[in-house]
Amino acid sequence: MTPEEIVRRFPRLYHVTEPGAHESVRRHGLLSTVALLDLFETPESDRLRLLRARRPEPVPLSHPVHGEAILNDQRPLSMKALESCLDDGMAPADWLGMLNGKVFFWPDEKQLQRLTQARANRARQREVLVFDTAGLMEESFDRLRLSPINTGNTMRRPARRGLATFALAKDHAWEEWRSQRGGRDSVVEIAIDHRVASAGDALVEVRRVGEA
Repeated sequence: MTPEEIVRRFPRLYHVTEPGAHESVRRHGLLSTVALLDLFETPESDRLRLLRARRPEPVPLSHPVHGEAILNDQRPLSMKALESCLDDGMAPADWLGMLNGKVFFWPDEKQLQRLTQARANRARQREVLVFDTAGLMEESFDRLRLSPINTGNTMRRPARRGLATFALAKDHAWEEWRSQRGGRDSVVEIAIDHRVASAGDALVEVRRVGEA
């Protein structure tokens, strides 16, 4: 795939976060959990727990220079369910470590609404950051990955997942990726490894969703 193909298919990308987070994004870009812990100089003992164990609740972080930040909870993930749906010899902690090294986007309004309108999220205020995809490509295309499933959710009938779940876009033609998915071309998530430093420049809209 090429950056132009990604932009044509997904002209806007959507990131869901905590209210007020857009201010940090403009200063530091979009950070994975790993990159955020680096920025906040989190002690190694806490890093291991935050990166490889499930977070049942949001986790606040504090730094004397960078202020406050919140790590999202991972409530839709079940460690027991992960044990039954992981491939490639991965353990649940390995999967969590992989997720924590990426920044996630919803590729369209349909996928976004599935998250924000879910019963568990309706009463929770969130911030939706809308990005111009073209503005993200120069920095991030080489690290952009496609996923056919919601990788942070194991509710109901969890799809199998493993090392091949996140397909590096630059290494696959679109038709090749579709054929690997049985002819389906549904992209459920887009992920970028580690961080997107220029995300603030590509931010075109900030929305508030959820009840006050």
